[in-house]
Amino acid sequence: MTGLRPKVSVVIPCYNHGIYLDEAVDSVLAQSFTDFEIVIVNDGSTDPYTVDLLARYRRPKTRVLHTENAGVSSARNSGIAAAQGDYILPLDADDRIAPSYLEKGVAILDARPEVGIVYCDEQMFGERDDVWIMPEYDPVALLFDNQIFPSAFFRKSDWEKVGGYSSRFVYGWEDWDFWITMSTLKKEVTKIPELLYYYRIRSESRDHSMRVWQKIAMMSLIILRHKTLYLNNTHLLCHKILQLTIKYMKSAFLRHDKHTG
Repeated sequence: MTGLRPKVSVVIPCYNHGIYLDEAVDSVLAQSFTDFEIVIVNDGSTDPYTVDLLARYRRPKTRVLHTENAGVSSARNSGIAAAQGDYILPLDADDRIAPSYLEKGVAILDARPEVGIVYCDEQMFGERDDVWIMPEYDPVALLFDNQIFPSAFFRKSDWEKVGGYSSRFVYGWEDWDFWITMSTLKKEVTKIPELLYYYRIRSESRDHSMRVWQKIAMMSLIILRHKTLYLNNTHLLCHKILQLTIKYMKSAFLRHDKHTG
């Protein structure tokens, strides 16, 4: 580190993902930018391998916080609250980042205080091997589709201003809600047009195992939490709700046909 406090804190919540954790940590330790710390939050893991690993985890620039299981939102908030860096980069325990991600993100945040969020393009790996070219940020479009993945830079001071991640999103989408909340600060959002984030696809991951009714429940919660923003875009809101409802009805009919056919 270049001073008493690191410039960046990489916050890694971990619930029973010990088998992947070293890959995530290795990707951070391989960064070209070295003024960082890694804060791992053990979110009440029960898997014996993960419990044993985190009880004795010793890696450079890394410390482990142990909490009771309260979900990814609370784990991220606990890690960020304990973080010493000015800039925060959340990273899930089964994902990875490219060696230049910290360097490029920090350069933007240092040079442009008007920027609040920095993200990039995404490479999927695991059960899929696809490139996800993220769209350019649009605050209205963000209300209807998450344009920013969980591992994007933001300032700890901004996290404090908005109150962190909401713990009410038990099925997922807490990151989407957080980015919408952050948008109320009216800061610029910048995309690095490079593949610097690697997102592991697993069939059991929350985003891929969510049922349609759970998505509707989470979408409803997002709307209730940001109702003024949505009321200003009512026509787009109706279209999104209609899409989700049709998808749910089709899924229900398919289940009915399967059991009665």
